[in-house]
Amino acid sequence: MNASDRTPADLLRSALAADPARPLVTFYDDATGERVELSVATFANWVAKTANLLQGELSAAPGDRLALLLPAHWQSAVWLLACASVGVTAEIGGDPADADVVVAGPDTLEAGLACSGERIALSLAPLGRRFPAAPAGYADYAVEVPSQGDRFAPFVPVDPEGPALVVDGTERSAAQLVEQARADAAALGLAPGSRLLSGSGYGDWQGLSTGLYAPLASGGSVVLCRNLDRLGAEGLEKRIESERVTHTAL
Repeated sequence: MNASDRTPADLLRSALAADPARPLVTFYDDATGERVELSVATFANWVAKTANLLQGELSAAPGDRLALLLPAHWQSAVWLLACASVGVTAEIGGDPADADVVVAGPDTLEAGLACSGERIALSLAPLGRRFPAAPAGYADYAVEVPSQGDRFAPFVPVDPEGPALVVDGTERSAAQLVEQARADAAALGLAPGSRLLSGSGYGDWQGLSTGLYAPLASGGSVVLCRNLDRLGAEGLEKRIESERVTHTAL
């Protein structure tokens, strides 16, 4: 990866320039049987559309705070990189009452209503399906995002020293996030082409790092598994083999 990258969005741009066709995020939900594989190019396209939604439709700007009330999921990863692209601070499990924007899943819709700003709901259903009807007080992400542009440019350049992520009560700037992700990748032995299987949630830094940031920072990819405890030892062994996993974080 490019040593000059100082934001997560920089890391994604470098990955796109290096090999847009390679897998970046492979997502499993072992409660539903869902499997989704996103190449770098496909993931970056989702990020661009989501960042355009965030900046253009929701009027979010650097300094704004977004409460991300989602589990480990490929769409959660998209929102994290979209926030980084705009310069919005993503607060994992943040207080909606203190947020400018809230992004909620099916289990957190009621809590998200405390946000007086913009509210986006995700069904988290297989294939990114929309809700039968948008939840009261929310716009449906699956309805809003398809029409957004495939390329994104921030209105204001993102400051690497500006706040980017709050998790575990700790705020990290974009540059600190990238630095920590690189250190974690080195500690895990990740390198370009590595495939890290992560069964951790996104509720703490370790889960976010293994489930997104460290593989991205190393030029590797992640096999992100939700409800992995339902798979069983034999199923896990088969997945590790079929997905050509080189490292695990269970």
